[in-house]
Amino acid sequence: MPVWDEEDPGLPIKLNPCSNGEYDPLPPTPVVREAVRRARAATEVNARRAGLSRRQFLRSAAGAATTLAALAACSDESNGGRSGGTYSVPPESTVDPEAAEEVLGGDELVFDVQGHLLEYDPATPVPPGFFGNAFPQSQCGDDDPRACFTTSHFLEEVFLRSDTTMAVLSAIPVGSLPGGPLDAEVMRAAMREADLLCGDGRVLMQAHAAPSTGPFAAVSDSMEELARRYPLVAWKVYTHAGGPGWFLDDHNPAAPQVGEAFLARVVELGVPVVAVHKGFGSGFGGLADFASPVDIGPAARAHPDVSFVVYHSGYEAGGDEGAYEDGNRDEGVNRLVSTVLDAGIEPGGNVYAELGSTWRSVMGSPDQAAHVIGKLLRHVGEDNVVWGTDSIWYGSPQDQIQAFRAFEISKELQERHGYPALTPAVKAKVLGGNSARLYGVDPVTAPCRPSRADRESARRSLPGDNRTYGPTTPAAVRAHVERFGWL
Repeated sequence: MPVWDEEDPGLPIKLNPCSNGEYDPLPPTPVVREAVRRARAATEVNARRAGLSRRQFLRSAAGAATTLAALAACSDESNGGRSGGTYSVPPESTVDPEAAEEVLGGDELVFDVQGHLLEYDPATPVPPGFFGNAFPQSQCGDDDPRACFTTSHFLEEVFLRSDTTMAVLSAIPVGSLPGGPLDAEVMRAAMREADLLCGDGRVLMQAHAAPSTGPFAAVSDSMEELARRYPLVAWKVYTHAGGPGWFLDDHNPAAPQVGEAFLARVVELGVPVVAVHKGFGSGFGGLADFASPVDIGPAARAHPDVSFVVYHSGYEAGGDEGAYEDGNRDEGVNRLVSTVLDAGIEPGGNVYAELGSTWRSVMGSPDQAAHVIGKLLRHVGEDNVVWGTDSIWYGSPQDQIQAFRAFEISKELQERHGYPALTPAVKAKVLGGNSARLYGVDPVTAPCRPSRADRESARRSLPGDNRTYGPTTPAAVRAHVERFGWL
């Protein structure tokens, strides 16, 4: 049987430390600690007022609104007034699940372009050093901990436990090599399973390319075979992992000169979308520099026929995201802003900023979140910021979706830094509209289940809790890397 606490599944907005395995999870800030304390106390009162058990309330939209209200209040107090970003939740939404669903729910397209799952052969014994032991998800209750990361768990967490209606399965280093737990065959099988359940092609797939791992002719041939055999919508590359470090623009003569050849090949193969990991590089030692987005602008300028989807938007865990200035242009998300500005890439061009793990990292700090989202909207463009969550590592992405729907950038920051307002129309673009246009697909907005009210009811009644699945301590991240060489 699954393991969970019947009375306390945890706060529905998951502010606890957690990682996707690429960085050390940071301890909660004083603001987050106080917000969690207040939210837990308010839960006791609000659950009684709503006529729900504690567990039912914590699984409801009102529980999420209660948590966001506490976080917004604590953030405002820490800033001596209103923060640069806030969560707008009316008081009634903290005690009335229907009112909360009006604020935190929605029927728009939610298209998650960064999803992961892992499939293993259950007939093989579980190795003593199974890397998944570093993730709390390995305690999901299945006899074989590897089963906790499967397609069925992914579909449940993403499509049943959240408002996500479309997703892209995104490749990972090592794990997406042929025979790996997220190779092209696994992705295609997951697509087929989703089609059987939903019948509408809501799951798409990328292919992994590793241009620096061998003679490029062999890499080119493998790419051609992948494009021939599978319905690819993009290529996923890691310039800092899974092989020698390299850059998309080949600006470093000491690194493998494969970027230009790779980009020419994606155009030749008719899949001119490149999803590239940029950010979260601090845990990769001497390869960290290759995780910088410094090459994005030059590569995009040289290849206007290629769309560059910058996974994580250059964000680095532990940074302090503020306004873009010349003095901090080489830090965090500002590195992405710098490279597009220097290359003359206009907002709405061929560079896209993706939010997987980045939004989750900053949503506990509304002021930083406002700067991250504001900078990306201003410099990359409201039509070019795309939604991703890095699920399955953080459990259901529903809390990230709810928080984004309620989030606002203050008028003060808009006026001071030229940030666009985060209106419902802009949020709808980010959550799904931009990705549908990028991938040239018809939006799937219907849930793979009945109405929104039924979805909310299902989330309350399903066994399980408001858990995150990634490593929760630096030691767990190191064990994960040592056991599996990362993913």
